Amino acid sequence: MSDPYTILGVSKKASEEEIKKTYRKLAKKYHPDLNPNNKEIEKKFKEITAAYNLLSDPDKRGRFDRGEIDAQGTESPEHAYYKAYQQGSPFSQGHSGGFDFSDIFSNEDMFSRVFKQGGTSGFGGHDPRKSRPYSEKGRDVSVILRINFREAALGTKRSITLLDGKVLSVAIPAGTEEGQKLRLKGQGEKGLGNGPSGDVHIEIHIEPHPYFVRKGFDIYLEVPIGLKEAVLGKKIQVPTIHGPVMVNIPEGTNTGQTLRLKGKGIIPEKEGKPGDQYLNFKIILTNPKDPNLQKFAQKWQEEPSEEDSIRKAWN
Repeated sequence: MSDPYTILGVSKKASEEEIKKTYRKLAKKYHPDLNPNNKEIEKKFKEITAAYNLLSDPDKRGRFDRGEIDAQGTESPEHAYYKAYQQGSPFSQGHSGGFDFSDIFSNEDMFSRVFKQGGTSGFGGHDPRKSRPYSEKGRDVSVILRINFREAALGTKRSITLLDGKVLSVAIPAGTEEGQKLRLKGQGEKGLGNGPSGDVHIEIHIEPHPYFVRKGFDIYLEVPIGLKEAVLGKKIQVPTIHGPVMVNIPEGTNTGQTLRLKGKGIIPEKEGKPGDQYLNFKIILTNPKDPNLQKFAQKWQEEPSEEDSIRKAWN
């Protein structure tokens, strides 16, 4: 990768906010999802995200500006320890003679990195201790993934693109809940030396559904019905997360009455009893000013009112 400032098109004095704003603009323009099957665009997107990944980290940006790491963010471990030795060595300060070398080599790790087995002149030509390569685990990466209600209930597969341009496939298990976290082991940032890669932690956020409501593995649905359907009963079609089904509205159904559809809720992928779907009926007058309905109601009103007898309980 060339100079990250050049890739993003910002100056070396650019603020964090300016870098973030520029990256978002470029990422939107060159995102692979908006430019399918375009290898050049995909390559450009990876360069942009890698540059942003470096410059958005204050520590990495500072080290890059000082020339301590390259544009890939890597530095030879031996070089780092050699530099540390040079800065701390009394020879660099003009000392000579009568110096106790054990002061330098009391740290075995530093000794093994500066003087490899096989040695350099002036130290007997050989170091009996084996050098141990430097290693450090890569950083973990956190991602927020938004999915819809059905994807969470039924399970799905989604792709995510990390800041370094890596595209990962994520399996969302059926019954996933709001805020649930998934872990992709070894898919985070690469480790240094022989160190293992970090992990990717994905936090799931679920968009609410316009008419389904979830409680555990059960699904609740409010079903509007007309007055005639409530009084006489009727067979109607209702939606479920598994597809539409036909149900019978019993005669004399009232607002608030429920009907259970066994096994039509969420079926968890790993453990747990399958949920049900509950229909909560609500009587709706679709056309209250229907002349036939008004005429019927007026005739009905002449008869003793059941509603009045019910409301007597209030007195």
